[in-house]
Amino acid sequence: MTDLSYLDGNMLDGPLREIFAVDLSAATGRCAHCGTTGPMAGLRVFSHAPGLVGRCPACAGVMLRLVRAPDRAWLDLSGATFLEVPMPLDQPHPGPL
Repeated sequence: MTDLSYLDGNMLDGPLREIFAVDLSAATGRCAHCGTTGPMAGLRVFSHAPGLVGRCPACAGVMLRLVRAPDRAWLDLSGATFLEVPMPLDQPHPGPL
């Protein structure tokens, strides 16, 4: 790899805070297993495990896992190829990253 200019990962704090401060049930995701795209609110959520498991309504593949402890949370989206999050228009866009 060539010596490219990069920023410390701490610079992601602001942009990620903007994304995760919105209602993710309105987000669209694509299943990594079957390719179905749809709203995250359409997932079939199971709460029998330690945490929540969101499964694709088309193939039942696991798209999301969320486990919460008193002082932290673990979010696994490895079963989704992307998550498209609608951003409120009343917030100024910070410009290109």
